[in-house]
Amino acid sequence: MKRHGNSVRLLIVLVCATAWLAVAGGSAWAGDGSPDIVISQVYGGGGNSGATYTHDFVELYNRSASAVDVSGWTVQYAASTSSSWSSVAITGTIPAGGYYLIQLASGGSAGVPLPTPDATGTINMSASGGKVALVTSGTKLTCGGSNGPCLPNPLIRDLVGYGTTADAYEGTGRAPALSASTAALRGGGGSIDTDDNSLDFTADTPTPHNSSPTAITLSHLAATADGAWKIGVAWRNLADQVRSAVAPWRRLR
Repeated sequence: MKRHGNSVRLLIVLVCATAWLAVAGGSAWAGDGSPDIVISQVYGGGGNSGATYTHDFVELYNRSASAVDVSGWTVQYAASTSSSWSSVAITGTIPAGGYYLIQLASGGSAGVPLPTPDATGTINMSASGGKVALVTSGTKLTCGGSNGPCLPNPLIRDLVGYGTTADAYEGTGRAPALSASTAALRGGGGSIDTDDNSLDFTADTPTPHNSSPTAITLSHLAATADGAWKIGVAWRNLADQVRSAVAPWRRLR
């Protein structure tokens, strides 16, 4: 019986190890999400024919309740199945609920300029698929391709694999494939992080935000037929185009 018990325990260990390797092999990772800074947008079609913006960009968002100093951190990129990573250093502090915009390379002259970036680099990202990592050090990653999985790694604060062939990503699947007119946008304005790229990101029109605060100004006040009041709001990120919206305010009794 003792020998049988040892065999059962060994079988359980082997099954658990096999399951872990199956997950790690695809660089999938299911944790609690980043406690603070996440990659909130990825756009690699900058300047290409039909591009929305002239440059590639990565946008960061602070989903925590406290400011975070990102000095010494890097944003890194590698092709879908490559282990060769390029990096751009970032610096400064991102306030709670704040954004940080990194402008990267351009593939041509199509599109409009980005809002004033908070950092710049020369990384030329693929418009359709690749890997982007937020790393809390200046050391370049060497994972992916034949070198194996990228996660778990305590230095990687966030990881996004987008497109159909990216070999590193979080969770059960990759973020969608993109184009010159679409970016990978994290849900909730950047606040949702389930550690699953396939659930957290959608492909949509790029809407880059830099660290400038959002300005809100009163546009107009109007009464509706049912006696309610609605307030018109013109708002913009200080580097973006002005847009307007009409939102319910309060009913006057």
